[in-house]
Amino acid sequence: MKNTIFEIIKYTYYLSLITLLLLYLFPGSLFGFFLYGDLGKQPKLISNPIGTSINHLIFFFCLSILGFITYFKYKKIIFSFTFLFLVSIIFELLHLIIPNRAFELNDLLANSLGVIFAFFIFKIIKKFKN
Repeated sequence: MKNTIFEIIKYTYYLSLITLLLLYLFPGSLFGFFLYGDLGKQPKLISNPIGTSINHLIFFFCLSILGFITYFKYKKIIFSFTFLFLVSIIFELLHLIIPNRAFELNDLLANSLGVIFAFFIFKIIKKFKN
C-alpha cells in the first residue's frame, strides 16, 4: 500500500511538471480561455491584494511538496530544491519572450517563495520525525 501511494505521488508530481510547462509556455492564459473565453484573463483562486500571484505561490508550494516527497525516497532533496527553484525563476523569465504573456516580479517572487516555504516546512517535518 505504501508503494502505491508513493507511486501516485510520484506520477502526480511528474504530471504537475508537465502541466506547469504547458501553462507557462502557452501564449496566453489557458484557464482564462476555458473559464472566461479570454486568453488575456487569469482567474484568481483567492481574492487578495496581490492579484493572481497567489495562484503561483500555491501551485509552486504544492508542486514542491510533491517533488520533495518524491525525491526524499532517493535522498536527493537538495537536487529537487535546486531544480524547482530554477524552474520557478526560468519559467517566469520566459514570459519576457512568449507572446501574450507578461513577466511580473510579483509572480517571480511568489513562485520562488512557494518553493522556499515548501522546503522549510518539509525540513521542519523531517526534523521532528527524526
